Parts: sequence; structure tokens; C-alpha cells
Amino acid sequence: MAASLEELEQRMSHLRTELRGAVRARDKAEAARIRRALREAEAAWDDALESEAGPDDEALLTEPPAPQASAATGAPRRKERPAHGSIPVREQVHQALTLLGAPASPKLISSTYEAFFTESLVATKLASLRRDEERSFSAQGYARPYYICAALTHDRLVPARGLLALSTWPVERRIIGPLSPRTDFLTHAVGTAEQIQRLTTAGHPAPDAAWRLLRRFALTIPGAYDAAAPEPDPARVIAAAHAEAAVHQQEDNQQRQAAAQRARTQLADVQQLFGAAPMRDALRDAGGSLS
Repeated sequence: MAASLEELEQRMSHLRTELRGAVRARDKAEAARIRRALREAEAAWDDALESEAGPDDEALLTEPPAPQASAATGAPRRKERPAHGSIPVREQVHQALTLLGAPASPKLISSTYEAFFTESLVATKLASLRRDEERSFSAQGYARPYYICAALTHDRLVPARGLLALSTWPVERRIIGPLSPRTDFLTHAVGTAEQIQRLTTAGHPAPDAAWRLLRRFALTIPGAYDAAAPEPDPARVIAAAHAEAAVHQQEDNQQRQAAAQRARTQLADVQQLFGAAPMRDALRDAGGSLS
């Protein structure tokens, strides 16, 4: 029988306590075991939350709660709520990144969220989000089910400029190697197409903005777009994206895995999520200079 949300939350709390003890005891093997168990519990928590949402949980928490047909577009929309009750920015980002499936820029995160939801997500609001999340994690550890964190460069393991990711993703998924921007682009295209398919299957026509977003992806993927069709075919976009990804996948995966292994052995938990300090910060903290 699947564990309830409450049971999973208790398990995560217990594991976090154990992890603190293992770290303080400098027991790397035990800490690694607990981290794996914690990631599994967090993934189960996400699955349980989706299941609790009801029969339309295939939208992976990117569906608005209690969707209703919009009189103007027929697309699902959220119940009207006062401004003070708006979805928190970090939750909006989590929903967009879950849909996209790979690290993304604030502009793409904002465009994706606004393509599928009636609420807006201003990209400039994301400027300080990662720093706020890092401060929260440094103070509380794994107190939250997820954090908005950084993608990491494959060579220096520092934050990849302008890219956000989810802490629930394995390190490999957050590494940015030479081929990763393209493979992640293809992942974004697949995630967008699959979301449109889910909406269509559930009887909710995708908003025009969602089709425009899919078209932007499809235009740069060989074989994904038929100029004679009024809109891109989501299934065709998915197939074309998978076909191109297969060309890069093996080399990209090898680079990501090698970098992830270095990250796990060289970096503390907070650095694995938010990156090692760039050289400039390290020199500043040491009282040195770049000259």
C-alpha cells in the first residue's frame, strides 16, 4: 500500500535528522545512503501529491486546480483569487520546470508558465529567487520538499549562468556540458508537446500561447514542423526531438555523469545544489584579488 503524504513527510523529516547526524559524524557512506533514501522519499512525495490531485493528475501539477473552461478560449483556467492569494513565485517556477524537464532560463520559465496558466510570472522576479533558496537551504537543510537551485557547469561545477533547476533532479540532470544546451532544448520541446497532449486528452484545448511556444521549438528541430499544417503536431515534435537527441545522448550523458561523480565526491550538499563558489568569490572570501 502506497504511503500517504503525511507518512512520507514524517519519513523525510526523519531522514533529514539522520543526515545531519551522519554529516556531523563525517560518515560519508552513511550520508550517501541517506541522501539516496531522501531523494526517493521526495520523489514518492511528489507522486503522492499528484495522485491526491484527482483523476487529472497526469498534468504533473501543471494543471490548474479545479480547472474550468474559459468562455473565451476553452482552455483551463484557475479560479479567480485576490492578489494576496496568488501562487508563490517558487511554486510557479517549480511547475514550469517540472513541465520542461530540464534546466531553463528565467525567460523560458516565464513563457512556459504563462503559456499554460492564466496567472503571469514576471521573469525579473526570478533574479533573487535562487539566492533566497540557497539561504533557506543553508539555514534549514532539507526542510522543504524541493528547492529552486542551479544548473552546474561540467568543468568547474559552478552555477551555470542564467539557468535554474530543481533540487529533486539528480545531479546528472542539472549538469551543463558542451552538448547539454541542445539536448535540454529538445527535452523542453518534448515536455511542451506532452503537456499539450495531456490537455487535449483531458478535453481542454491548449491555449494559443502554448501552441506558439511549441511552434518555436518545432521550427528548429529537423522534421518536427510541417509548414502546411495550421499548428505543429505534438506527436511529430516528440518523435523528431527524440530522433535528434539520440545523436547527442551518449556523449552528453558521459560528460554529465563524469561531472556528477566529481560533484558528489568533491562538493558539500549545498554546493551540489547551488554550485561551488566561483573563483572571484573564493578569492574575495580569502582576502585575495584577481590581479
